[in-house]
Amino acid sequence: MNMRTLPALPGKALLLFMAVCVAPAQAGAPAYPAKPVRVVVGFAPGGGADIVGRMAAQKLTDATGQTFLVDNRPGASATIASGQVAKAAPDGYTLIIGIPTSHSVLPVLPVLMSNLSYDALRDFTPIGMLAKVPQFLTVHPSLPVKSAADLIKLAKAQPGKLTFGSGGIGTPPHMAGELFQQTTGVKFLHVSYKGEGPALTEVIGGQISLIFGGIAATLPHVRAERLRGIAVTSLERVQSLPEFPTVAESGLPGFAVESWYGLLGPAGLPKAIVAKLNGELVRVLNTPDVVESLKTRGLFVKTSTPEELGRYMKSELEKWAKVIKTAGLKIN
Repeated sequence: MNMRTLPALPGKALLLFMAVCVAPAQAGAPAYPAKPVRVVVGFAPGGGADIVGRMAAQKLTDATGQTFLVDNRPGASATIASGQVAKAAPDGYTLIIGIPTSHSVLPVLPVLMSNLSYDALRDFTPIGMLAKVPQFLTVHPSLPVKSAADLIKLAKAQPGKLTFGSGGIGTPPHMAGELFQQTTGVKFLHVSYKGEGPALTEVIGGQISLIFGGIAATLPHVRAERLRGIAVTSLERVQSLPEFPTVAESGLPGFAVESWYGLLGPAGLPKAIVAKLNGELVRVLNTPDVVESLKTRGLFVKTSTPEELGRYMKSELEKWAKVIKTAGLKIN
């Protein structure tokens, strides 16, 4: 039919005619996902972000029938990968595993934040939380402390003499140590390593006093009595480690440091895609096999709505901005 030969139609009739013409095109649009989806992880295979990313990708593949493929892009604590995803098309086919370092800490570090190619909040669409993991405060067995209170007392008696290690500035173990110092008024000497593994080795060897480390990495050494477990940094005790109190219940109410893993997309991701991905994540991640699989790796399933993840990311940025400013942290 030639549109130029159409008779004049009343307003409502014209709108109805246009809707009928457009409907077939909309009905023929492919359902999401219609092709493989890339899930970017800003670290090499084997770490927490990679483990969580692969678990989520596999479950989304099973749930949708379309491949969700993990793409490891290590470098600069995931800030390079984050910058690339921030510039990707907001069509749901490029996603990223967001973590504290790239989306809560480094974006508010002076010197670095002006050089980042992305805004941690403005340039991303929160889809949903995937998992969390607290830090585990452990000390060398020669240190005469068995609780957080003992550690605080000893540190105040020897200001600046106790050392704590981390896998680098801005990593969760480092930030946990800084927050502990600011909350308690004690003073440790921070020793930065190129990764949590070397830092942990130094604590076991007695070269440094303590570490706020990942549960998966530190627990075997605690069980073997090469380290002494003191407390976990979540607000509630870890179910699989009920014998260890939280730092919060050890005299520091509200103290919490948890690594988090969330699924994010570029800004402007359509709400329908966000809703579909979030719904599938909540359903598949809370199944017993996933919960148990992650727990054995020291990770704990924690799902959320997109809005809850967005609010959490904002609160974490504000929290660590204050800690960083107070500590005067910089990247050399």
